[in-house]
Amino acid sequence: MFTSKEKLIKRTGKNAIGRYDFLKLLVTEFKTTKSKEAREQVLANLANFSYDPINYGYIRQLKIIDLFLHTLSEDNIKLVRFAAGGICNLCTDPINKLYILRNHGIQLLTSLLCLQDEDTILSVITSLIFLITPESKSQITVETFETISDFVKHENNRIQNLATVFLNNHCKANVEDQSTKNI
Repeated sequence: MFTSKEKLIKRTGKNAIGRYDFLKLLVTEFKTTKSKEAREQVLANLANFSYDPINYGYIRQLKIIDLFLHTLSEDNIKLVRFAAGGICNLCTDPINKLYILRNHGIQLLTSLLCLQDEDTILSVITSLIFLITPESKSQITVETFETISDFVKHENNRIQNLATVFLNNHCKANVEDQSTKNI
C-alpha cells in the first residue's frame, strides 16, 4: 500500500526497526540462509516491498534490483517468479527503469517467456510494457515478438490481454519494419 514517510514513522514508533533496516535484514537473510523455503519467503517479501514507491530509495541503496536481476537466472521457479514480480513492481519508476535497462533487464526477462509459469509470464510481459522506450525497443527480438504473439491465443485471459496490449502498443511498427526486411 502506498504511504508516506510520516505515516511509516508514526506506525513503527520510536524504538521499532525502520524500513531501511528491515529491508537490509531481509537482504542479509536471503544471501546467508541455506533454507530453500526461507529464501523463497524472503524474496516474496522483497517483491512485495517493491510495490510501494516509498521503498524505492532503500531498494536502490540495498541493491535489491541487482538481487532480482541475478535471481532471474536461478533454477528455482519460485525464486524466478518472485524476482520477476519484484522487477515488475519496480519498473514503473524512471530511475529503476533506467537501471533495469542498463543491466540487461530486457534480455533477462525475455529469456523467461519460455517458462510454463503463468505468474512469471504475466510479470515479464507487464515489465516489458513499461520498459520499452524508443532506445530499448531494438532489444525486442523477432523471437520475442513471435512468442508474445502466441500468447494472444493463450488459455489464460490475463496473458492474452497483456500480450495484446504489448503488441498493440509497442511492437506494431517494429514488426512491420522487421517483416519488410524479411521480404
